[in-house]
Amino acid sequence: MAHNPGFDTLSATREGAPASAGHPSTKRWTEQRWLLDNIIQANGIDWDQPRSIYLSAPCGPEANADFAAARLRIRKYADAAPAFEALAKRRQARAEAAEAAGELVTARDNYFIAAIHWGAAQWPIDAADATNLRYNASKRACYRKYADLADHQVEEVWIPLGDKKLPAWLHLPYGYAGGPVPAIISVPGMDSFKECGVSLYGDRWLNRGIAVLAIDGPGQYESPLLGIYVTPEAWAATGTACVDWLTMRPEIDGNKIGLSGTSFGTFFSTLAGANEPRIKAIALNAPCLEPGCHTIFEEASPTFKMRFMFMANYTDEAAFDRFAQSLTWRGHAEKIEAPLLCLTGESDELSPLHFAEEMMSQVRGPRQLVIYQDSRHAIGTVPSATLGPFATTLVADWMQARLTGKPMTTSERWYVDATGKIDRTYLT
Repeated sequence: MAHNPGFDTLSATREGAPASAGHPSTKRWTEQRWLLDNIIQANGIDWDQPRSIYLSAPCGPEANADFAAARLRIRKYADAAPAFEALAKRRQARAEAAEAAGELVTARDNYFIAAIHWGAAQWPIDAADATNLRYNASKRACYRKYADLADHQVEEVWIPLGDKKLPAWLHLPYGYAGGPVPAIISVPGMDSFKECGVSLYGDRWLNRGIAVLAIDGPGQYESPLLGIYVTPEAWAATGTACVDWLTMRPEIDGNKIGLSGTSFGTFFSTLAGANEPRIKAIALNAPCLEPGCHTIFEEASPTFKMRFMFMANYTDEAAFDRFAQSLTWRGHAEKIEAPLLCLTGESDELSPLHFAEEMMSQVRGPRQLVIYQDSRHAIGTVPSATLGPFATTLVADWMQARLTGKPMTTSERWYVDATGKIDRTYLT
């Protein structure tokens, strides 16, 4: 068993000592691998969630053909990493050729897309092995080249967290010309990463004059390669670490910092926001809020549990099951006084709706719960999400209102039906 010794006893620097290369395994993974491959054969890479859609979204339309090719090539689980590696290499070569020719916009766009492909190639690798480390180094190198050429200021940063440093990127709004601006801390989900946090073009946050600190928090993507793993204690400290860092920056208004989390990042954001009162608003999209996480770990694709075991540095399933009982918002959400928005699907298959409703009932501050009729975990593929408020736009507008001082005077429950109509009631 590779046991997680805890937040404050591991040592990792910027370069970091890699974690153990041991690969976690679960009973369901062993027994159902054949079934998983058959499901992928029948349904493709998006068998469990619209992965190719949320990865392609920040890249813009030029990457559509890449993801179409990935959908055709990936017919079993083992196809995913090499398929995205091939796409990444092609995009990186195109970027390098464009840069050599002085075509810097073309170079910029292709470096960005290559970085996303390298990150996608990391997704099936639940070990800090040589391949994962190589993919991560290539992802960072391409994204660093993108940052040098970007149409806004992008900075590679490292956030002190105990005796470690969290990897992050700071993005300033388009046309930034000085002075303090609002900022959000962007927390990705279990299967996403910080480089996806800001779009190549027309980003929803930067367009609204809001800076973005895009992080890989404890256990997320790059962090376990640095020996930084998931624990509730680490995430409870992450909000403070990020706010401390942001308030030292002259570009950031320390009184206007928000927190935005997606999927499993909603649970992490709840812990981080509950333990940092300087965060002025918290937005959660597609929540994973079931204490103990039974549904996602035991009833959904076996890849989720195995991925999280890597994030928490466990290879022994029984030991991980005991650890998973500590994954709860109870004892934390009750401390939240900042305005909180939560968008969820009525039929979320990874975290049943009643857990989001329970958590929202415990928050002290003003709350808004938005439920999309018929939607599963991935909001956006049902009529309520396409005809009603577009989820990411709603989050951005709500956050902008909070960070610019517009108060929430009531706590509301919105039910968005299949026609897009919103039924508003009060939350008590």
